[in-house]
Amino acid sequence: MLIGIDWGGTKIEGVAMEHDGRELLRLREVTPRHDYFGCIRVIKTMIDALESQTGRTGSIGIGIPGSLEPVSRLGKGASSTWLLGRPVEKDLHDAIKREMRIENDADCFAASEAMDGAGAGHNVIFAVILGSGAGAGIAVGGKAHHGPNNSGGEWGHNPLPFPDVTEIPGKACYCGRHGCMETWVSGRAFEAEYASHTNEQLKASEIIEKKRGGDRLSTLLWDRYVDRVARGLATVVNSLDPDILVMGGGMSNVEELYQDLPRELAKRTFSTVFYTPIRKAVHGDSSGVRGAAWLWKS
Repeated sequence: MLIGIDWGGTKIEGVAMEHDGRELLRLREVTPRHDYFGCIRVIKTMIDALESQTGRTGSIGIGIPGSLEPVSRLGKGASSTWLLGRPVEKDLHDAIKREMRIENDADCFAASEAMDGAGAGHNVIFAVILGSGAGAGIAVGGKAHHGPNNSGGEWGHNPLPFPDVTEIPGKACYCGRHGCMETWVSGRAFEAEYASHTNEQLKASEIIEKKRGGDRLSTLLWDRYVDRVARGLATVVNSLDPDILVMGGGMSNVEELYQDLPRELAKRTFSTVFYTPIRKAVHGDSSGVRGAAWLWKS
């Protein structure tokens, strides 16, 4: 069987799958945040549980929040900052003592949706994550594309295009820069924007419900949010022109995104036409763990 582990910033999820994608067992634990070796222990225990409860041994694929520097194999680019500079690959191998394949979680997401999700049948897929952070993965021909720097799809750390005076220099990002897309279009950024106007902490889903009820501020902030997503993705369309945009993360569950984003994106792209389909991920927040399992798909 295929075992996939999605090492996320808030949860660690594991799945045992048949080679045709049928799921045998799924497990989930809360991520011990800022506890690097605690995370590795959870992963080891989860793999053991998947195998003992199914009575089978599986190949192991792990999606991590961030990526591995191609030469040193140290963790880089992770919003889960406790992975940065760590010998992630070595430490996982030392703990699990098995052969495994390790890739960026967004790349696993893209590969999953390319294999049997919203991107199935498309050649070039740009899979966007609008969750607690913001990022993306690229899949070409059903497989994740990484590039020589292992940085393919790092859209969340491009600066917000066409900023107005109120958006310069932008908020500080954990990566050390200011004004990264992640600081504008993540779910947390949307919630922070509302809180800055109201001093009220609401979840994104609650703000959306207020918008649906006719609340003027919530509607204004949603329109501004969609405009920023469109500005960021316009640079992707102008550069890559993918066959499809697949949306994941918590903000992808807002149905209005699929009504409002195509119109705003069309205003921002260089081409006079915009026919790119924008689809919600079929496997939702479980796409990453399935993609990790698919790392061993022959």
